[in-house]
Amino acid sequence: MRTYGITTRLGLDGQVRQYGESGPAVVYFHGVSGLFAEEPFLEHLADSGYTVHAPQWPGYGEEPTEDRLMDMQDFALHGWDVVDAIGAHTGDKPHVMGLDFGAMIAAEMACLAPRDLSKLVLIGPLGLWLDAHPIADLFATLPYEFPRLLFADADLGTSLMTGGFNFEDPKAIEAFMISNSRRLGTAGKVLFPIPNRRLSKRLYRLCAPTLLAWGAEDRFIAPQHFAPAWKTLVPHATVVEIPEAGHLVTLERPKQLAVQVAAFLDH
Repeated sequence: MRTYGITTRLGLDGQVRQYGESGPAVVYFHGVSGLFAEEPFLEHLADSGYTVHAPQWPGYGEEPTEDRLMDMQDFALHGWDVVDAIGAHTGDKPHVMGLDFGAMIAAEMACLAPRDLSKLVLIGPLGLWLDAHPIADLFATLPYEFPRLLFADADLGTSLMTGGFNFEDPKAIEAFMISNSRRLGTAGKVLFPIPNRRLSKRLYRLCAPTLLAWGAEDRFIAPQHFAPAWKTLVPHATVVEIPEAGHLVTLERPKQLAVQVAAFLDH
Protein backbone atom coordinates (compact mmCIF):
# COMPACT_ATOMS: atom_id res chain seq x y z
CA MET A 1 0.00 0.00 0.00
CA ARG A 2 1.18 3.50 -0.82
CA THR A 3 -0.36 6.95 -0.31
CA TYR A 4 -0.19 9.78 -2.81
CA GLY A 5 -1.68 13.24 -3.12
CA ILE A 6 -4.02 14.64 -5.76
CA THR A 7 -5.45 18.03 -6.67
CA THR A 8 -8.80 18.21 -8.45
CA ARG A 9 -9.64 20.72 -11.17
CA LEU A 10 -11.59 22.65 -8.55
CA GLY A 11 -8.37 22.98 -6.57
CA LEU A 12 -9.22 20.57 -3.74
CA ASP A 13 -6.22 18.68 -2.36
CA GLY A 14 -6.60 15.18 -0.99
CA GLN A 15 -4.89 11.90 -0.19
CA VAL A 16 -5.41 8.59 -1.97
CA ARG A 17 -4.33 5.13 -0.85
CA GLN A 18 -3.31 2.69 -3.56
CA TYR A 19 -3.46 -1.07 -3.10
CA GLY A 20 -1.81 -3.12 -5.83
CA GLU A 21 0.42 -2.05 -8.71
CA SER A 22 -1.19 -3.64 -11.75
CA GLY A 23 -4.53 -4.71 -13.11
CA PRO A 24 -7.80 -2.90 -13.86
CA ALA A 25 -8.47 0.27 -11.89
CA VAL A 26 -11.02 0.27 -9.07
CA VAL A 27 -11.90 3.52 -7.28
CA TYR A 28 -13.26 2.87 -3.77
CA PHE A 29 -15.17 5.55 -1.87
CA HIS A 30 -15.14 4.93 1.87
CA GLY A 31 -18.14 5.17 4.16
CA VAL A 32 -19.12 7.31 7.13
CA SER A 33 -16.43 5.71 9.32
CA GLY A 34 -13.65 6.76 6.94
CA LEU A 35 -10.65 4.67 6.00
CA PHE A 36 -9.33 2.47 8.79
CA ALA A 37 -5.61 2.04 9.46
CA GLU A 38 -5.90 -1.36 7.81
CA GLU A 39 -8.36 -2.14 5.01
CA PRO A 40 -8.06 -5.91 4.49
CA PHE A 41 -10.86 -6.03 1.91
CA LEU A 42 -8.96 -3.63 -0.36
CA GLU A 43 -5.76 -5.61 0.17
CA HIS A 44 -7.49 -8.88 -0.80
CA LEU A 45 -9.01 -7.24 -3.87
CA ALA A 46 -5.58 -5.99 -4.93
CA ASP A 47 -4.24 -9.53 -4.47
CA SER A 48 -6.95 -10.66 -6.89
CA GLY A 49 -5.39 -8.59 -9.67
CA TYR A 50 -6.81 -5.08 -9.31
CA THR A 51 -5.27 -1.68 -8.66
CA VAL A 52 -7.48 -0.15 -5.97
CA HIS A 53 -7.46 3.61 -5.37
CA ALA A 54 -9.13 4.73 -2.12
CA PRO A 55 -9.45 8.53 -1.82
CA GLN A 56 -10.49 10.34 1.33
CA TRP A 57 -13.55 12.54 1.25
CA PRO A 58 -13.07 16.18 2.26
CA GLY A 59 -13.42 16.42 6.03
CA TYR A 60 -11.76 13.05 6.53
CA GLY A 61 -8.17 14.09 5.92
CA GLU A 62 -5.90 16.87 7.09
CA GLU A 63 -6.90 19.23 4.27
CA PRO A 64 -9.58 21.76 5.41
CA THR A 65 -11.66 21.45 2.25
CA GLU A 66 -15.01 20.19 3.55
CA ASP A 67 -16.60 23.64 3.26
CA ARG A 68 -16.32 23.37 -0.55
CA LEU A 69 -18.93 20.59 -0.75
CA MET A 70 -22.47 21.46 0.31
CA ASP A 71 -24.94 19.05 -1.31
CA MET A 72 -25.21 15.78 -3.21
CA GLN A 73 -24.44 17.32 -6.58
CA ASP A 74 -21.21 18.73 -5.13
CA PHE A 75 -20.22 15.31 -3.77
CA ALA A 76 -21.03 13.48 -7.01
CA LEU A 77 -19.12 15.96 -9.16
CA HIS A 78 -16.22 15.89 -6.71
CA GLY A 79 -16.19 12.09 -6.99
CA TRP A 80 -15.74 12.32 -10.76
CA ASP A 81 -13.11 15.04 -10.30
CA VAL A 82 -11.25 12.65 -8.01
CA VAL A 83 -11.46 9.84 -10.60
CA ASP A 84 -10.09 12.28 -13.16
CA ALA A 85 -7.26 13.38 -10.85
CA ILE A 86 -6.36 9.78 -10.06
CA GLY A 87 -6.10 9.11 -13.76
CA ALA A 88 -8.15 5.94 -13.46
CA HIS A 89 -10.34 7.18 -16.31
CA THR A 90 -7.58 6.73 -18.89
CA GLY A 91 -7.63 3.60 -21.00
CA ASP A 92 -10.41 1.30 -19.88
CA LYS A 93 -13.23 2.78 -17.86
CA PRO A 94 -12.68 2.32 -14.10
CA HIS A 95 -14.78 0.20 -11.81
CA VAL A 96 -16.40 2.36 -9.11
CA MET A 97 -17.16 1.02 -5.65
CA GLY A 98 -18.38 2.44 -2.34
CA LEU A 99 -19.51 1.63 1.19
CA ASP A 100 -22.71 3.10 2.77
CA PHE A 101 -22.22 6.90 2.44
CA GLY A 102 -19.59 6.31 -0.26
CA ALA A 103 -21.90 3.87 -2.06
CA MET A 104 -24.70 6.44 -2.01
CA ILE A 105 -22.43 8.95 -3.74
CA ALA A 106 -21.02 6.32 -6.13
CA ALA A 107 -24.59 5.54 -7.21
CA GLU A 108 -25.25 9.25 -7.76
CA MET A 109 -22.06 9.46 -9.81
CA ALA A 110 -23.17 6.52 -11.94
CA CYS A 111 -26.57 8.15 -12.52
CA LEU A 112 -24.90 11.43 -13.47
CA ALA A 113 -22.43 9.87 -15.93
CA PRO A 114 -23.75 6.35 -16.56
CA ARG A 115 -21.35 5.54 -19.40
CA ASP A 116 -18.15 6.70 -17.70
CA LEU A 117 -17.60 3.60 -15.54
CA SER A 118 -17.26 -0.08 -16.23
CA LYS A 119 -18.94 -1.76 -13.26
CA LEU A 120 -20.47 -0.49 -10.02
CA VAL A 121 -20.20 -2.14 -6.59
CA LEU A 122 -22.39 -0.83 -3.77
CA ILE A 123 -21.67 -2.29 -0.32
CA GLY A 124 -24.43 -1.77 2.24
CA PRO A 125 -25.50 1.36 0.41
CA LEU A 126 -27.28 4.30 1.98
CA GLY A 127 -29.52 6.41 -0.23
CA LEU A 128 -32.95 4.80 -0.08
CA TRP A 129 -35.53 5.49 2.62
CA LEU A 130 -38.26 3.03 3.60
CA ASP A 131 -40.82 4.45 6.00
CA ALA A 132 -41.62 0.98 7.34
CA HIS A 133 -37.95 0.27 8.08
CA PRO A 134 -36.21 3.48 9.23
CA ILE A 135 -32.42 3.43 9.40
CA ALA A 136 -30.75 4.13 12.75
CA ASP A 137 -29.88 7.79 13.31
CA LEU A 138 -26.08 7.87 13.24
CA PHE A 139 -26.06 11.38 14.65
CA ALA A 140 -27.94 10.28 17.77
CA THR A 141 -26.05 7.01 18.24
CA LEU A 142 -23.71 6.86 21.23
CA PRO A 143 -20.12 5.64 20.69
CA TYR A 144 -20.59 2.42 22.66
CA GLU A 145 -23.57 1.51 20.47
CA PHE A 146 -21.67 1.49 17.17
CA PRO A 147 -20.00 -1.95 17.45
CA ARG A 148 -23.31 -3.78 17.84
CA LEU A 149 -24.92 -1.67 15.10
CA LEU A 150 -22.12 -2.15 12.58
CA PHE A 151 -20.81 -5.67 13.29
CA ALA A 152 -22.35 -9.12 13.64
CA ASP A 153 -19.75 -9.78 16.35
CA ALA A 154 -19.95 -6.74 18.65
CA ASP A 155 -16.82 -7.73 20.60
CA LEU A 156 -14.82 -7.91 17.38
CA GLY A 157 -16.29 -4.59 16.35
CA THR A 158 -15.20 -2.96 19.61
CA SER A 159 -11.68 -4.29 19.10
CA LEU A 160 -11.45 -3.10 15.50
CA MET A 161 -12.95 0.33 16.15
CA THR A 162 -10.87 1.11 19.25
CA GLY A 163 -7.66 -0.77 18.47
CA GLY A 164 -4.60 1.29 19.42
CA PHE A 165 -6.62 4.17 20.88
CA ASN A 166 -5.45 5.45 24.25
CA PHE A 167 -8.55 6.46 26.20
CA GLU A 168 -6.38 7.78 29.04
CA ASP A 169 -4.65 10.40 26.89
CA PRO A 170 -6.63 13.68 26.98
CA LYS A 171 -4.92 14.94 23.82
CA ALA A 172 -5.81 11.76 21.94
CA ILE A 173 -9.42 12.06 23.06
CA GLU A 174 -9.51 15.72 22.00
CA ALA A 175 -8.05 14.88 18.59
CA PHE A 176 -10.59 12.07 18.16
CA MET A 177 -13.52 14.32 19.05
CA ILE A 178 -12.42 16.99 16.58
CA SER A 179 -11.84 14.44 13.82
CA ASN A 180 -15.17 12.72 14.47
CA SER A 181 -16.99 16.05 14.43
CA ARG A 182 -15.48 16.93 11.04
CA ARG A 183 -16.41 13.54 9.60
CA LEU A 184 -19.99 13.58 10.79
CA GLY A 185 -20.31 17.21 9.74
CA THR A 186 -19.24 16.28 6.22
CA ALA A 187 -21.43 13.17 5.99
CA GLY A 188 -24.34 15.04 7.52
CA LYS A 189 -24.58 17.28 4.49
CA VAL A 190 -26.20 14.41 2.59
CA LEU A 191 -27.34 12.13 5.43
CA PHE A 192 -28.98 14.48 7.96
CA PRO A 193 -31.75 14.44 9.07
CA ILE A 194 -32.43 11.28 7.03
CA PRO A 195 -30.28 9.71 4.27
CA ASN A 196 -32.70 10.47 1.46
CA ARG A 197 -31.79 12.80 -1.41
CA ARG A 198 -34.33 11.31 -3.85
CA LEU A 199 -31.75 8.97 -5.37
CA SER A 200 -34.53 6.48 -6.10
CA LYS A 201 -35.83 8.79 -8.84
CA ARG A 202 -32.52 8.63 -10.72
CA LEU A 203 -31.44 5.00 -10.42
CA TYR A 204 -33.18 4.11 -13.70
CA ARG A 205 -30.27 5.90 -15.44
CA LEU A 206 -27.73 3.30 -14.37
CA CYS A 207 -26.21 1.47 -17.31
CA ALA A 208 -23.32 -0.33 -15.63
CA PRO A 209 -23.68 -3.87 -14.29
CA THR A 210 -24.12 -3.39 -10.56
CA LEU A 211 -23.28 -5.61 -7.57
CA LEU A 212 -25.25 -4.94 -4.37
CA ALA A 213 -23.31 -6.51 -1.49
CA TRP A 214 -24.34 -6.82 2.14
CA GLY A 215 -23.27 -8.44 5.35
CA ALA A 216 -26.14 -10.86 5.96
CA GLU A 217 -26.46 -9.67 9.58
CA ASP A 218 -26.32 -5.94 8.85
CA ARG A 219 -28.32 -4.25 11.63
CA PHE A 220 -27.81 -0.76 10.24
CA ILE A 221 -29.14 -1.20 6.68
CA ALA A 222 -30.97 -4.51 6.90
CA PRO A 223 -30.55 -6.46 3.64
CA GLN A 224 -33.86 -8.27 4.02
CA HIS A 225 -35.58 -4.91 3.54
CA PHE A 226 -33.20 -2.80 1.49
CA ALA A 227 -31.67 -5.32 -0.93
CA PRO A 228 -35.03 -6.01 -2.65
CA ALA A 229 -35.71 -2.26 -2.87
CA TRP A 230 -32.37 -1.61 -4.55
CA LYS A 231 -32.73 -4.67 -6.80
CA THR A 232 -36.09 -3.37 -8.03
CA LEU A 233 -34.77 0.09 -8.84
CA VAL A 234 -31.33 -0.72 -10.31
CA PRO A 235 -31.17 -2.19 -13.82
CA HIS A 236 -28.67 -5.03 -14.31
CA ALA A 237 -28.23 -5.59 -10.55
CA THR A 238 -26.99 -8.67 -8.70
CA VAL A 239 -27.31 -9.12 -4.93
CA VAL A 240 -24.91 -11.06 -2.72
CA GLU A 241 -24.95 -11.48 1.05
CA ILE A 242 -21.90 -12.46 3.07
CA PRO A 243 -22.75 -14.79 5.98
CA GLU A 244 -21.70 -14.00 9.56
CA ALA A 245 -21.03 -10.35 8.77
CA GLY A 246 -22.62 -7.07 9.76
CA HIS A 247 -22.60 -3.68 8.07
CA LEU A 248 -18.81 -3.31 8.06
CA VAL A 249 -18.38 -6.53 6.12
CA THR A 250 -15.20 -4.99 4.66
CA LEU A 251 -13.58 -5.48 8.07
CA GLU A 252 -15.49 -8.46 9.42
CA ARG A 253 -15.34 -10.79 6.39
CA PRO A 254 -12.93 -9.05 4.01
CA LYS A 255 -11.68 -12.09 2.14
CA GLN A 256 -15.14 -13.52 1.52
CA LEU A 257 -16.34 -10.14 0.23
CA ALA A 258 -13.27 -9.74 -1.99
CA VAL A 259 -13.91 -13.15 -3.58
CA GLN A 260 -17.46 -12.14 -4.48
CA VAL A 261 -16.46 -8.71 -5.77
CA ALA A 262 -13.54 -10.07 -7.84
CA ALA A 263 -15.80 -12.73 -9.37
CA PHE A 264 -18.29 -10.00 -10.35
CA LEU A 265 -15.61 -7.72 -11.82
CA ASP A 266 -13.92 -10.60 -13.66
CA HIS A 267 -17.14 -11.78 -15.31
